[in-house]
Formats: sequence, structure tokens, C-alpha cells
Amino acid sequence: MSIFLPVAGVQLSASLLLGLGGVVGLLSGLFGVGGGFLLTPLLMMIGVPPAVAAASDTNQIVAASVSGTLAHGRNGNVDFKLGLLMIVGGLLGGTVGTGLVRLLRQVGNFDVVVKIVYVLMLLVVGVFMFLESYQALRKKTPSLEAAAPKPPGVFERLPLKVYFAVSGVECSLLALFGLGFLIGVLAALMGVGGGFIMLPVMIYLLRIPTMKAVGTSLFTVLFTAINVTMSQTLVNQTVDLLLALLLLLGSAAGAQIGTRLGRLLRAEQLRIVFSLIVLGVMVKMAYDLLVVPASLIGLGGGH
Repeated sequence: MSIFLPVAGVQLSASLLLGLGGVVGLLSGLFGVGGGFLLTPLLMMIGVPPAVAAASDTNQIVAASVSGTLAHGRNGNVDFKLGLLMIVGGLLGGTVGTGLVRLLRQVGNFDVVVKIVYVLMLLVVGVFMFLESYQALRKKTPSLEAAAPKPPGVFERLPLKVYFAVSGVECSLLALFGLGFLIGVLAALMGVGGGFIMLPVMIYLLRIPTMKAVGTSLFTVLFTAINVTMSQTLVNQTVDLLLALLLLLGSAAGAQIGTRLGRLLRAEQLRIVFSLIVLGVMVKMAYDLLVVPASLIGLGGGH
């Protein structure tokens, strides 16, 4: 059954949107990500305008994050104390990011900027996680998460350190606030919860065990997505509630399934599958950026 989405201005299959929400919810429960890094480009691929895709996507991130957080919380994998500190930075970053979206839309560069930022960030995250996880599986030795010492440098020298018993790590409050701020900006700019950046940072820089990082990431993403959803609705009016509802229904169920599947896989296996998904989305978006302009030129189009 096809339905018309009033804000997006397109007609799409309801079952397709429910299915997309379910897949992204599955990823949320499995990897601790909001799923926006995947869903936003997929929505753009099926005809939803980028600004509407990014803003509406944060609605379903809320549903998937609530569902996933509850499931991981029952297993003791959510560090609420650490997550709350990142949420403070995320709320501020989300507000700043919403203003940036408004500015870019006014000058007409929003679509291009979003796609270029996506490609670059997905490339860096995907390649790094794949190489580390592949080496850990091949050598059958503890991965960086468990074996390597904490990296020297700025993260070690930052002041205001606090010990977090659930995660078993000591982190600087400044580092957590900065990470949260970055996630908030990304959430507004790209329609993501920021988990695809937060998860590798938690694992490799903050040295939080994988399953604790997954649960805490979902908890943090939840509040970032709520803040961005409200800001996008009030400031930019780009949230399509009908689109968001269909995505929400699918993602809530998918998150529960993903959480159960995650308990069956090793940490390295989780990360290598996640990295392959990230790289697949990156390749598709890079292809669209390079091929579509060439086709327009060939047809005699303008700039």
C-alpha cells in the first residue's frame, strides 16, 4: 500500500518504510547505534528530500534507542552515570547543529554538505573498525579493546577524571562532554544518533568493553535524538510525522531482536559486521556523488 508523505512531498510504500525501520532497529539493538547513519541515506535513495530524511529519521532513533536501552539495561550493560555526562554535551551540540542546518539550507548547500560528510566519516570509521577486528579474529588474540594499553596523549592528560564502576574505566569529564557535543552536532546535521561514531570512540579511546559501550551508546543516543527531533520540528519544520511513525513502528520491534542476536556473537565479530555495513553505505553514497553529476552534465543540464 502506497501512502503520501505530506512534508516530504512523495508517495512511498508503507511496507517498505516499515521494513527499513525494522532493519535499522535490528542494527540498533545489535550494535548500539541509532541507525541514522544507514537510514538517512536509504531514505534519500528512495526519494525523500535530505533535510526531511535527516529530521524525520531522528524520530525513529528515539524508538529504537528506548527499546534497545531497556533490553541492554536488563542485562546490566548500560553505564547510566557515564551516559548522562555525555548527554549534557549532546544537548548543547544538538542545538548548535540545528542552527547549522538552518544556515546551510538558507545558502542552498545542505544536500551536498550532508553527503560529503557522510562519505568521509563512514570511510574512516569503517576502515578502522574492519582492520582492527579482522586482525583480532585472524590472530585469535584479545582485541585492542581488552589487550592494548590506553593510548597516550590528550585523552590521558585531560583533567577532571572520574571512575565509572559499571564500565570499569576512568575518564575525563571534559572528554565525555566533548564527545557528547560532537554527537549532538552530527545528530542534527546528518539525522543520526551518532552511535556509529560514539561506539568506536568508546571502545578504542575510552576503552569501554564492547557490550557496555553498546548499551551506554544507545542510552546516550536516546536523549540526543529527542533533543534534535524537537529542535528540527520547531526551528526547521522538516519532520514528516507520518514517515516518522512508520519508521518508529518497525524499529521498535527490530531493536529487541537485535539485542538478542548480539548476545550470540563475539565482540570482534560484532565489530567486523558493523564495519562492513558502514563501508557498504559509504560506497553507495560515494557512487551517487560521483555518477549523478556526470549524468546531468551529459544530458546538458546546468550546474
